[in-house]
Amino acid sequence: MKNTLLATGLAAAVVAASFAVPAAQAEDSIYVPLFTYRTGPYAGSGIPIANGMEDYLSMLNERDGGIGGVKIEFDECETGYNTQKGVECYETVKPKNPVILSPYSTGITLQVIPKASVDRIPVLSMAYGLSAAAIGKTFPWIFNAPDTYWDGASAIIKDIARREGGLEGLKGKKIGYIFLDAGYGREPIPLLESLSKQYGFEMTQYPVAGKEMQNQSSQWLNVRRDRPDYMIMWGWGAMNPTAVKEATKIRYPMDRFYGVWWSGGNDDAAAGGEAAKGYRTLNFNGVGKDYGVIQDIKKYVVDAGKSQVEPAKFADNLYNRGVYNAMLIAEAIRTAQEYSGKKMVTAEDVRNGLETLNITEARIEEMGMTDFMAPLKMSCEDHNGHGPLYIVEWDGKDWQKASDWFTPMTDVVQPLLEAAAAEYVASNSPWPERDVPCAQ
Repeated sequence: MKNTLLATGLAAAVVAASFAVPAAQAEDSIYVPLFTYRTGPYAGSGIPIANGMEDYLSMLNERDGGIGGVKIEFDECETGYNTQKGVECYETVKPKNPVILSPYSTGITLQVIPKASVDRIPVLSMAYGLSAAAIGKTFPWIFNAPDTYWDGASAIIKDIARREGGLEGLKGKKIGYIFLDAGYGREPIPLLESLSKQYGFEMTQYPVAGKEMQNQSSQWLNVRRDRPDYMIMWGWGAMNPTAVKEATKIRYPMDRFYGVWWSGGNDDAAAGGEAAKGYRTLNFNGVGKDYGVIQDIKKYVVDAGKSQVEPAKFADNLYNRGVYNAMLIAEAIRTAQEYSGKKMVTAEDVRNGLETLNITEARIEEMGMTDFMAPLKMSCEDHNGHGPLYIVEWDGKDWQKASDWFTPMTDVVQPLLEAAAAEYVASNSPWPERDVPCAQ
């Protein structure tokens, strides 16, 4: 049950490619809008995510008749990863009573946080957005499971420390940080600066302007000059493959080059050819096709001709990331149905579903996601979960698991998140106090 919403200025060609049908929410369905970007400089990352989200929800409709016997109606609103268009999408879908929003952009998320909190629509910014939104007391309508960007940055530092013999081994090291110079790329900087002071490593920043994503030669010449022991990348879209290629040009040791989970697309690493072997990224979803859930998507959606995914791109890492995101949406709805005792749930019901979300090993097995994901539990206080992560490494053709699952440095991150939440409130006064009871 798929429609396509158009943000201002979207080319007609995209309409045809999106299999658009007239927008009309059925009275016996639950409406979930998907903010996507199949156009523009971020499309290389946005397309597989969009395909994974759509295909998972389509699979539930085809295989199970939806969730709890209720079909999921979903449509796309093309944002081009543009914040203004994302806000336009928000205003466009709001009258259709969405039960949850998934902006898929840190910039858009930052703009809709105050809007959604007033309009009482839960926002799932899955492993992106405002890290401080993990504090449920301050942000009752915002959820950013399974990890914040601060969790991600701490996890990379933790893995570097493991390779250096412990946290004490970080002292005196140089760690470079190359990032998209936008809200997304700037978000982890406070955490990295705090860890730099705490553990004695030197942090050097290499910002990349959005308009210069495909022209990073100056940044990488500076990397060659500075000779950092490790590099961390917070890139997206065209920035990622460009950075990987530039790193190989200066012969930077790729096994010392880390990307956040959004810098782990198959095309991102493949851009460096054989020289990119060893490039490492964080991950919290399974890679490849060998999972029951992926095989069900293939059977009920892809093989049935109901998917937009190219055969060669099916089950790429970012496609599977889209599957994970849609799974969180679906499980929030399923939990809301159980919590409320209603099949036709509202946005407030789904907020409660997110706050009581508890995806156990048993549930993971039921979903066909064994080894695809780690258990996840949220609460009134914790809207994130700070879940386990693992490292994948590029072998020249595909991603290979390069570590066991491990937890981020939550004990370090948590007090910083609480301080950041308090700072957000102070900077956005008057910020409304939480007026919804804790879901139990």
